[in-house]
Amino acid sequence: MTDQPIIRQGPPLLHDPAPEFRARTTMGDRAIADYRGRWLLLFSHPADFTPVCTSEFIAFARAADRFAALDCDLLALSVDSLFSHVAWIRSIHDQFGVKIPFPIVEDPSMAIARAYGMIAPNAPDASMVRAAFVIDPMGIIRAISWYPMTTGRNVAELLRLVAALRAADAHDVATPEGWMPGDDVILPVDISPDTLFDRQAPGTDWYFRTGPLPDSPTGDRR
Repeated sequence: MTDQPIIRQGPPLLHDPAPEFRARTTMGDRAIADYRGRWLLLFSHPADFTPVCTSEFIAFARAADRFAALDCDLLALSVDSLFSHVAWIRSIHDQFGVKIPFPIVEDPSMAIARAYGMIAPNAPDASMVRAAFVIDPMGIIRAISWYPMTTGRNVAELLRLVAALRAADAHDVATPEGWMPGDDVILPVDISPDTLFDRQAPGTDWYFRTGPLPDSPTGDRR
């Protein structure tokens, strides 16, 4: 049985604490609090035994080790029952030879889905949107993405997103468009008199300074 999550008005936003819950999964009970100290990607899927969701789960399974290397766990969720989840992941294994290495939460009461805003208010049924919440080691939501039922997510982009958030936190930097681990980052703005008129490389200025991650001349490839 699912414990009732904290109820709030509207879905959680960036920098909000992730709504707490404890629920049954394909790997035993799980709670958001269990993931303190690690990053977590909590993602919903509309329904088991659907083709777009199956393609996503195969991709997530194949990328699970890369998420683990970023100290990021995966936790999936839909309103389907635990028995449906188990039957589906067995089918994925039998049909595609892929083992799903992360837990899938059951949410038949839709309590968790509602707490996270995963069911669109004007949706024609109870199927959830493809929501993804990146939750940091303190339990704070740091990124949110929403996709419709018809469009599969890009797992590589979610990996890049987690890596960028970790780099920003660890080194007090920002990441430019299309940044990948190992690329130059955007360094903090320095407007001191000694640097304001110091000529930078062509195409840069005091407000746009790029370079390798601090203390890592070749870039941090985490």
